[in-house]
Amino acid sequence: MRTILFGAEAAELAPLIERTPELTLVTDDPEIVVCYGGDGTLLSAEAKWPGVPKVPIRNSRLGNRCIPHPADQVIDRLVQRHLSRTAFIKLEGLLRRAGGEYRPFAVAMNEFNVHMGRINSAVRFLLTFDNEPYLGGHEIVGDGFVVCTPFGSTAYFNKITRGIFHTGLGIAFKSTPDQTDHLVVDDSATVAVRITRGPAVLAYDNAGEYVTLEEDDELIIRRHAQPAILLTWGTVRHPSDAF
Repeated sequence: MRTILFGAEAAELAPLIERTPELTLVTDDPEIVVCYGGDGTLLSAEAKWPGVPKVPIRNSRLGNRCIPHPADQVIDRLVQRHLSRTAFIKLEGLLRRAGGEYRPFAVAMNEFNVHMGRINSAVRFLLTFDNEPYLGGHEIVGDGFVVCTPFGSTAYFNKITRGIFHTGLGIAFKSTPDQTDHLVVDDSATVAVRITRGPAVLAYDNAGEYVTLEEDDELIIRRHAQPAILLTWGTVRHPSDAF
């Protein structure tokens, strides 16, 4: 299998891959990406090689989604096809500036995160699900919100809500006066947001760039057509689950 190593210290695994006949180290067009680091390394790898199966091996304190076992054991299970293949939904974001058209701008494995652009000024926004206004079209005021996948629910969503979810799309509200701090909707839903007072800042996963949002800018977040594929340590319960 054509294999790419990815991560700040991933070169440490090169001798292990080179002495494994079933794997061939390449620099492009991989069949497998072995991520060596933490959750951020995995997110970056998915952004760079979307849809290519990833083997996330933990080499960081911040690697809750990474395999915590020694690399040689993980590679051994990989070549024996004893890793479990799991598909995780991703999100796509479309942005429309006031008076413009919707344009796709990013795909996220974890989350889209909108935060107030000034520390002393809350952001105001309207929220709809499949064209149905949330709270009857009531304006939401707060520090912002997070829209995430089940995979991403262990990150910022969890810090806001102290919970996670396993199916659907999650929306968590930051420091709003409303009693409800989150919602979970079906993953077929289209989440639409219109900023009614900015400025706000939009970020996604661990991407380095940010997007500034102003009044009347609109954002659509929905399930992306292509999932992320992870090869994990979990028990293979059916031959179709193995890689």
